[in-house]
This record gives sequence, C-alpha cells and structure tokens, in this order.
Amino acid sequence: MLVNMSAGEQVVPAEAPKTTTAEWSGWRPSHNPWAIALTVTLATFMEVLDSSIANVALRHIAGGFSAGQDESTWILTSYLVSNAVVLPISAWLATRFGRKRFYMTCVAIFTASSFLCGLAPSLGMLIFFRVLQGAGGGGLAPSEQAILADTFPPSKRGIAFAVYGMAVVVAPAIGPTLGGWITDNYTWRWIFYINVPVGLLSLFLTQRMVEDPPYLAIERQKSFRSRIDYMGLGLVALGMSCLQIVLDKGEESDWFGSPWITFFFALAVFALVTWVIWEWRHPDPIVDVRMFKHRNFATAMFFTFILGIVLYGTTVLIPQFLQSLLGYPAVKAGEALAGGGLMMLIMMPISGMLVSRVDPRGLMSFGFATTAAALVYMTTHMTLGMDFTTAALLRTLQAAGLPFIFIPSNTLAYVGIAQEKNNQVSSMNTFVRNVGGSIGIALITTFVSRQTQKHQIFLASHSSSSNHRFQSVVAGLTQSLVQKGFDPVTASSHAWAQMQAMIQAHSANLAYVDVVSVLALVVGCLVPLPFFMKRGLPGTGAPTGH
Repeated sequence: MLVNMSAGEQVVPAEAPKTTTAEWSGWRPSHNPWAIALTVTLATFMEVLDSSIANVALRHIAGGFSAGQDESTWILTSYLVSNAVVLPISAWLATRFGRKRFYMTCVAIFTASSFLCGLAPSLGMLIFFRVLQGAGGGGLAPSEQAILADTFPPSKRGIAFAVYGMAVVVAPAIGPTLGGWITDNYTWRWIFYINVPVGLLSLFLTQRMVEDPPYLAIERQKSFRSRIDYMGLGLVALGMSCLQIVLDKGEESDWFGSPWITFFFALAVFALVTWVIWEWRHPDPIVDVRMFKHRNFATAMFFTFILGIVLYGTTVLIPQFLQSLLGYPAVKAGEALAGGGLMMLIMMPISGMLVSRVDPRGLMSFGFATTAAALVYMTTHMTLGMDFTTAALLRTLQAAGLPFIFIPSNTLAYVGIAQEKNNQVSSMNTFVRNVGGSIGIALITTFVSRQTQKHQIFLASHSSSSNHRFQSVVAGLTQSLVQKGFDPVTASSHAWAQMQAMIQAHSANLAYVDVVSVLALVVGCLVPLPFFMKRGLPGTGAPTGH
C-alpha cells in the first residue's frame, strides 16, 4: 500500500495539463535544499549499507538456522533479484503514483521488512523478507537522485550530489566491518534492526521537507491517461530475475556446464532483448529506452556500466585476496577498504565544486587516467608478502580518481534530456551501475578461478623430479624437517605438501594480478572517450548523480 501524505504535495487544477513544464522551471522547494539533501542521504546510506553488511554474517545466519552455506547465499541473491526488478521501473512508478509518495513507500517497505528480517523464525521466512527489503531498496536511489536534481539549481548540483555520493561510497566501505563487529558482539539479527530507527527518521523528515515539483503532477495526470505497459513490466521482471540468478549462482554451478544456468541465461537474453524492442516501439514505455539516441546519455551509461564493473569488482577482489591468500579475518579484510572510503570523502566535494567550473569531460578523462594508473600500481604490489598497510594504500589510491568520473559523467548524461525525464535518467543510471557491478563480480570471480587453474598447470609442469632446482628446494625442506625431529619419510611427505601449497598460493596470486591488469587496460582505454560527449556549460550543467 502506498504511503499517503499531505505536506508538500502539489494540487494541480483540472486545466493544469495545458501548462508546459517550462513554465515551472523557476520552482524551488520551500525548505532548505541542503536539509533535503541530508534527508534523502539518510535512506541512501541505510540501503547501500544493507547491501554489503549481511555478507560477513552469512556463516552465523546459516548456523543459526542449521542451513548449509549454499542455502544461506540466497539471503543475498533474493535481495539482489528483487532490487534488480524494481530498479528499471522505479521511474515509471514514481511518475504514476507521485515521487514523494513512491519514495516514502519504498522507505516504509524497506524499514518494515528490515524489522521482519530480524524477527525471521526460519531461513525461508528470512529470504521472503529479504525479497521485500530488496523491492523497497530498489526504488530509493533513483528517486533520491531525481529529488536532488529538481531541488538544486545547476550551479550547485555538483556539490549536492557529492554530499549524496559520500554516503554511497562510505556505506559499502564500512558495511563488512560493521556487520562483522555486530555479529561478533551481539547477534546477526541486529544488522537488520539498526535500519529501523534510521528508516523512521527518514520517513519523518521526508514527510516534513520533500516536495514534488509541479511538473511531476502534470506528468502524473498524463500517465493516468495512458495505458499501462503490462508486457514491458512482465518482460523486465522476468529478464532481470533470471539474469541476477545466473550472475549470482553461475560460478558455484559451473556456469554453462549446468543445464539450469544455461536455461535461465537463455530466458534472460530472450526476455531482455524482447523487452528493449517492445519498449522502443511502445508509445508509453515503462522505461524510455529511446533516450539512448542521445549521445551524451548513451555514453554516460556506458561509462557507468564499466565503472560498476571496476568499482564493485575490486570491492570484492581486495578482501577476497586478503582472506583467501593472506589469512586475514573478514573484519580486518573489510577494514582495508576504509581508506578508499576516506579518500572519496575528501575527493567528492572537490569534484563537485570543479564540475561547474571546468570542462566535465576533462575531469572525467583525468579520473579514468588516475584510476588506471592506480590499478597498474596495484599489479606491482599485490604479492603474497603484502602487509595490511600496503593493501589499504592500494584501495585508497584506486578510489582517488573515482569521484572525478561519477559526478562529471552524470552531469553530462542530462544534457539534452527534457526535465520531465529526470526520473528516467536517475533510474537508468542506478540500474546500469548495479547491472555492471553484478556482471563485474561474476566475471572477476570466474576469471580468478580459471586463471588460477591455468597458472597452477604451468607451475606444476615445472615442479617435477626432472627439475633439479625444484628437487633441491624439496630436499632442503626435507632436511630442515628432519632436523626438527621428523623421520625422513614423513619429512619428505610434508615437504612435498608445502611445495604444493606454495604452488597453489602463487597461482592464485598471479591470477589476481591478471584480473587487475585487465581492469587497468579497460579503464585506460576510456581516457580519451569522454571528449566524444557534448560539453555542458560550466555553471549551468544539468543534474548529476552518483
């Protein structure tokens, strides 16, 4: 049920549809724009935090319900699937029901389902409540970006979205650490309960401060006169559900070696391709895919997709490397990401101020070059002897250039797009970034696994009895173990086992370096591409996003 409210809601007379949106361009909210920015940032922080905080608690949740590790991963998958379904249609829902009403409904659903997740008596019920939670969370980010786009004048949108973006980057950085601390010191149920007070505060402040601009009331009346695109709704829901399941479960099910993964992938491709064709031809589409005809919008979405791959992929890559190869606990591995969050806290406001003063395309090119250089530096220091300080530094350097990509890219995405399409642009931006992130995590996980096998075969081929250097190392290890009191047979067995473990560790290390090298190459190739976009005038740029 949609949350009702009266404060801030615009009442449009019957003849309002004759009024053009241009006549409403001078509208400004009645409350302080920065108070509105902080209000919507609350829900952003809560939702993004929840997408990562549950990861480190899976083992505890599985143990509490006497479930296997494979079963417990559906706690994450269920959230991602419902989130992915709602994201692309959130713009249409916001227009259809009113953006403030839709936004408050999403906050209410997210808050209530978080409380129910904490109370869940069984794994099945927890997964069901996570589906509801993902559906509520899916509508938050697009609505929040559109609210800020309409709240701030062009000259202040960059810094406004920088403040908003800080919550987006800090939340996933502290999520694993906070989740691990709560789980170790209290119970996993509190990782869901902590959303409740934040959600209630967000609802109260939104009711008091957020308003829908008059043009949205006009668009809402138009939407009620058009027929609902049921086919588009069904196709995108089916396609995104299947795709998210494939991406999340593909690696553990051997991808296309599994008949059910192959079936879901084929169904996802069919549904999504059909959906794009259908939406392109539909007079009142759920998602206006025709916006991709605009050069700036299409290019910005491509950058957002690639950036989703790099950002989410490396967010998984570094803790995984620290845990699997260097033996760090989950909480300590999560702390290695904190430096990146701090760096982005510093750089976001700088990027926000510069975006309205200099050519955004130059900022974006600088951001890509800085990120590529950091990734190259990472390949030279990602070793089995790496200490925690180095790991934290690698993430910090990598995050330095990202704000100079996020804000300018989305500034230029709005160039040439009508104001009434703000909801569509912000919805597509979040949708594309999340899809890129899901694909990036799946690709990187698979690539690491395959490259590890490749390097292991190569190293094993040079680790035979015919290799004199290898034999001398084994002999040295054996002699060392004999001196410690082992009998010769046992010492030889342990020596060979140690060498095998070393081969596996070095193979995995080389695989991680390979992945980072590919990412560096991809990002490096993007350096000149921003200049294919049309330049937005400094100080009058269009809305931005994270």
